[in-house]
Amino acid sequence: MARGLLVSPFPANGSLAPVSDRLSLPGFVNAHSHAFQRAMRGRVEGDDFWAWRETMLDLARNLTPAQVRTDYEAVYREMRAAGYTAVGEFHYIGLEEAKSAVDAARAAEVEVVLLYAAYGRGGIDRFRQESVADYLGQVEELAGAGIRVGVAPHSVRACPGDWLEEIGAYAERESLVLHVHADEQPREIEECLAEHGVRPIELLARTGCLGPGTTIVHGTHADDHELDLVAEAGASICICPTTEANLGDGFVPVQRLRDRRIRLCIGTDSNVRIDPLEELRELEGTARRQAMRRNIIPPENLLRIGTQDGAACLGLLEWPQTAADLAHPALAGVPQSEVESALVFGCGADVFSP
Repeated sequence: MARGLLVSPFPANGSLAPVSDRLSLPGFVNAHSHAFQRAMRGRVEGDDFWAWRETMLDLARNLTPAQVRTDYEAVYREMRAAGYTAVGEFHYIGLEEAKSAVDAARAAEVEVVLLYAAYGRGGIDRFRQESVADYLGQVEELAGAGIRVGVAPHSVRACPGDWLEEIGAYAERESLVLHVHADEQPREIEECLAEHGVRPIELLARTGCLGPGTTIVHGTHADDHELDLVAEAGASICICPTTEANLGDGFVPVQRLRDRRIRLCIGTDSNVRIDPLEELRELEGTARRQAMRRNIIPPENLLRIGTQDGAACLGLLEWPQTAADLAHPALAGVPQSEVESALVFGCGADVFSP
């Protein structure tokens, strides 16, 4: 399988490096994106996640490879301008469209890992593969075309247990990252308990889909036992704060994640907003509201979550840098010792320059 890497300008320790009036820093990593959902920004879509999902499915039905190529490039260019230099595109709208998504990211100069989704049931026709063998054959085709790919059973709703077992074994055998939505919604947990007798992350562990290369997307409603399983496996959790807020998903259990030293990363998910600093600020804001005190995750750790930890979740060793404009009004006059804090808590994505 193809495993090409970029040449990185990162300093070895990942620290910030001022260069004249520009501050060089690791590029932000968007570890979970559905780029086509950017078209839904600003809509008032139903009363809850499930009503929103119906609107999303309607949008997905008619996408063509040409549309994906054009629309995704625009979204990725927004990401690049916002400081994201790498993206994990969690893709479930077709094989040819997947190739178009990769072309779009390359045109926008964003490093892409295609998290190619397995869909055995549910959703709409274009999401689904005929069999898990068919799915893995498509993964091989993408990798053979020189695309950096990860496996992505969409969810325990979309993938039966036997699919999860085969995908987990394949990911381990091929040393691929595995990303999966889990514990985003209470109804998802109830359905998993009814079908399997266990909760979603417990099922992932039982079927071999929970390991050091696994990233759980959301994990919002995971219980303590599930989080213990994540920690024991050395797996990660991708938090998507602006989307989780937009969809009314609930509050991620930040302190319980930190108590277990679970690696975190961030994603834009539905792309209702494209701003890594806003994602990190919302993550820390959630932690502060839950603990009713300040400074839960230090600024330097938040920046690492948004950069190096996201890259690790995508299996990236090297990826492009970004730079902040020190002359920007949000940073002008800030002492160098406080720039990290000012970036996270006082700036928007317009502080970055491609």
